[in-house]
Amino acid sequence: MSESTLQVKCPTCRRPVPWSPEQEFKPFCSERCKMIDLGEWAMEEKVIPGEPLEDTLDQLDDDSFFQ
Repeated sequence: MSESTLQVKCPTCRRPVPWSPEQEFKPFCSERCKMIDLGEWAMEEKVIPGEPLEDTLDQLDDDSFFQ
């Protein structure tokens, strides 16, 4: 790895990760850290701040949804 290779911290475990084509799971250090992060999003432990969106499916009646 050259001295000019950018390094970032894994969002899950904070270990340094080289930002290179060889690093398959970047910005994560491993598949494990990537899956932990995905699980946190799926369980809604992580969210993007902001106003909640209206649920457009609730506003549609069943007939217009399936046309």
